[in-house]
Amino acid sequence: MAAPGDLVKVHYVGTLDDGEQFDSSRDRGQTLDFTIGSGQMIPGFDAAVRGMVVGEIKSVRLSPEDAYGERSDELIVEVPVANLPEGTEVGQTLFTNSGQSVVVVAIDGETATIDANPRLAGEFLTFEIEMVAIER
Repeated sequence: MAAPGDLVKVHYVGTLDDGEQFDSSRDRGQTLDFTIGSGQMIPGFDAAVRGMVVGEIKSVRLSPEDAYGERSDELIVEVPVANLPEGTEVGQTLFTNSGQSVVVVAIDGETATIDANPRLAGEFLTFEIEMVAIER
């Protein structure tokens, strides 16, 4: 059984409540490998694999607080257009110096509005998870 500290290899398919698939390790043909309890994964996914055995498949639905959190208006900010790369357009994803992704949601004259909320913030997520391997 998978326990904290174990390196696990899983396949998963992630969907939203409307059935839209937002991610899949199967589509990439590569397992997701992580150490349980290391903070590498969103809390609900990490908790879902604990106790699974190799070959087990389960489906879990995660609330926003167990996934990417709720959307926050504090993460939508205005910045000078001069601070953005030349040619930046509304809808474009940019990356901060620390590697965080942000989306340009508006450009009005000399000011741009960017949204730093995670793309899946505020969403309920369903994962079908298959335990492929457990390494201690």
